[in-house]
Amino acid sequence: MRYLFTCLLLICFSCYNTERNCSNFKTGEFYSEVIINEEVFKSTFKRSEDLQIEIYNKKIDSSKLRWINDCEVIFRTINPKNMAEQKDVHLKILTTTDSSYSFEYSYVGETKKQKGIAYKAK
Repeated sequence: MRYLFTCLLLICFSCYNTERNCSNFKTGEFYSEVIINEEVFKSTFKRSEDLQIEIYNKKIDSSKLRWINDCEVIFRTINPKNMAEQKDVHLKILTTTDSSYSFEYSYVGETKKQKGIAYKAK
């Protein structure tokens, strides 16, 4: 009986696939929210196929984009001002809705990931 129950669970969960329409979020205007240590950080950004301009804390930051696939992108800061900004960032879209997506990101090569949500502004 236990074996049968385990098999049914595996079948059910292996068939579950989160649908992601990532291509809907490759370009446009967005705002995002990221929670780090119980503090919410908000930013707005405009994204084209190969460029993202972000406004955070009244500062403008521009990055070149290299899409790995429809759901994963690498950000490279155009004019880094310190060592941290010289590191590329890997972002992966986890889930999508018609007007938002959840994502995780980290510096390339690092295992610690942060999560957030981005919303279409228009």
